[in-house]
Amino acid sequence: MSTLVLLRHGQSEWNLENRFTGFKDVELSPKGIEEAKAAGRILKEKGFKFDAIFTSVLKRAINTTELALKETVPLNDGVQVQRFAELNERDYGDLTGLNKEETRLKYGDEQFKIWRRGYDTPPPGGESLKDVVENRVRPWYAANLKELLKGDKTILIAAHGNSLRALLIVLGLRTPENINETELATGEPMIFEIQG
Repeated sequence: MSTLVLLRHGQSEWNLENRFTGFKDVELSPKGIEEAKAAGRILKEKGFKFDAIFTSVLKRAINTTELALKETVPLNDGVQVQRFAELNERDYGDLTGLNKEETRLKYGDEQFKIWRRGYDTPPPGGESLKDVVENRVRPWYAANLKELLKGDKTILIAAHGNSLRALLIVLGLRTPENINETELATGEPMIFEIQG
């Protein structure tokens, strides 16, 4: 049995401003910095010592990881944080940078919901959650995580709301039909026991 800890990055400046962030590489807000540190303290209290750590290549996830690890116990020997673009947030395309509430008012509740939470309909010029699952996270899982989970390991993945939702689908913990029932709060570790 392996332990998998999923951590959505702390609040970013654009989360604070209620903007679609996607691939835009924005900083953590002051609250996000505190959330990352608090996540590290939670991990320390639980006694985790990680065998593998993965993050996206976006600084909000990288900085969350670094801040959390400063608060927690030392890593197992030789463990390095590995960064993968496949774990980046989904690309919101033409919506990137737009205020979510203004977008909802402009296009209507139904279209907004389809773009934001629909499984297989991408926003204009962007990716759907299905794209993230099939084109990025599933191949990444097969190449980097699947075998690790068979080895009684403790693994941390610090990434983004949609890449972590995609991973939950790949792991069979959620389905495309119920994934939107899973809310991933910023800076709050989710812990799963996985049979490899």
